[in-house]
Amino acid sequence: MYEFKLPDLGEGIHEGEVLKWYVSQGEEVNEDEPLVDVETDKAAVTIPSPKGGTVVAQNGAVGDTVYVGNVIAVIDADGAAAAPAEGAAKADRPAPAEVAAARPVPAATPASPGETAAPATTAQGPIPAAPATRRLARELGVDISLVQPTGPGGRVTPEDVKQFADGGAPGGTVSEDGAPAGESAPASADHATEETAVAEFAAHAASAIPFLDIEPLPDFEQYGPVDKEPLRSIRRKVAHKMVTSMTLVPHVAHMDEADVTLLDDFRRREKKRRAGQAGGSLTMLAFVVKAVTAGLKAAPAFNASLDPFREEIVYKKYYNCGIAVDTGKGLVVPVIKNTDRKSIVEIAADIEAVANRAREGKLEVSDLRGGTFTITNVGPLGGTALIPTINYPEVAILGMGRIQPKPVVVDGEIKIRNILPLTLAFDHRIADGADAARFVSELVRQLSDPNLLLLES
Repeated sequence: MYEFKLPDLGEGIHEGEVLKWYVSQGEEVNEDEPLVDVETDKAAVTIPSPKGGTVVAQNGAVGDTVYVGNVIAVIDADGAAAAPAEGAAKADRPAPAEVAAARPVPAATPASPGETAAPATTAQGPIPAAPATRRLARELGVDISLVQPTGPGGRVTPEDVKQFADGGAPGGTVSEDGAPAGESAPASADHATEETAVAEFAAHAASAIPFLDIEPLPDFEQYGPVDKEPLRSIRRKVAHKMVTSMTLVPHVAHMDEADVTLLDDFRRREKKRRAGQAGGSLTMLAFVVKAVTAGLKAAPAFNASLDPFREEIVYKKYYNCGIAVDTGKGLVVPVIKNTDRKSIVEIAADIEAVANRAREGKLEVSDLRGGTFTITNVGPLGGTALIPTINYPEVAILGMGRIQPKPVVVDGEIKIRNILPLTLAFDHRIADGADAARFVSELVRQLSDPNLLLLES
C-alpha cells in the first residue's frame, strides 16, 4: 500500500480545500493521471497520482480541508486490493484503517485512576488552530502539537489549550458541559465555546493594540433569515492579507491624472494592426506596467520591502509586477516577471495569459510569487478612482480608474482629452509624500507621450 501525503503546495501554504476527486474509492488510476484538485489560499492545484493502482482510501470529501504532510489517499500499487466491504467508508470519506492519522493521537486511557497517561504523539503536519489559539498556547508555554483537538474539523480550541495547560489529560476528561472531551457537545455548549474563543481573541488583540475592542457579532437570525458560508481558501487569504496590511502599514495615497489621449490612439491603432497575434490585445494596463517599471528604476523605495524585525529596507534589483485579477472566488495577484526586460507586446501577452489562467482556476503557485509592486485596475468595472490596499510585504500599489473624456486646458484652449485617474498608495515608513509626487508625476509624463514609452521598450 502506498500512502500518498499532500505534498508541499508552495511557500507559506499549509492547507487546502478539496475541490474534486477524479477517481472514486475502488477505482483504478494511472501514474501521473489527475487524482485530486485542491484549492489553496492562493490558487487551485491539480495533483497527479504518484503511483498507478487501485485507490483504496480517500481522506477528505469535497469541501473538506486537508493539510500538507497528511495522508490524503491510499493506493494499492500492486493491484491486490480487495473491493471495499459493504458498509465501508464512502469514496469521499477517509478509511481509518488505511489512512494515517491527520492529527495527534492520544495515548490509551489509563487502566486505573492515578496512572499517568503517555504523552500524545506529535502531529506530522500543521496543526489546525486559529491564530489566537496559537498565541494563547505560546503565552501558556504549551506545545500545541500535544493538544488533542475538540473543535470542528479537528481544530484545537482555546479551551483545549487551557485544559492542557491546567494539567488535564488530553483524552477521557470531562468538559464543563459534562460531555467527555473530544465528544460532540450540545449545540448550546458549542455556542458557548465559540463565544469563549471570540472573547479570548478579542482580549489578546486588545492587549496588543490599544483602544482595539472587538465585540462578538449580534445574533442576526433574531431579525430574520440568513445564509452562512465558511470563509475559505482565496477569500480567507484575502482577508488575512488585507488585515495584515492595514494594521501594520501606515497607508498614504497620492492622486493624479494622466492625459492618455495620444497613447490611447496609438494603442487602438496597434491593437487593430496586431489582431490575432500574441500580445495583440494591447490593453492600457500593459503600457502602465512598462511606465511603472521605468518609474521604479528611478525611485527604488517603491520597489522595496521593510523588515521590521531587522529594521532594514530591502531594495529589490528586479522588477516583477503583480496584476490584481477578480476571479469570482476572490482576488488573486499573478505576477508578470522581469518587466524591465520585456517589450510592451510581451507584457501584454503575459497579462492575457495569467489573467485567463486566474479566471479558470489554473494558476500555478509560481505565478503568484516574487512580486515587487502591484497594479489594480478597476477601470473596466467602472468607478472614477480608488484607494487600494498595499499588497504586503510590498510597499506600494497603483490603482487605475476608468479612462473618461474630460475638458482640459491645452495651450490655452479647452479641449476634450482622455483622462486616466491614478492613485499611488504607499508605505509612509519608507517613502514620503514628495517621493510619491515625483514618482506619479514621472508616470503621468510617460503615459502622456507614447514616444517616451517606446524608448523604454
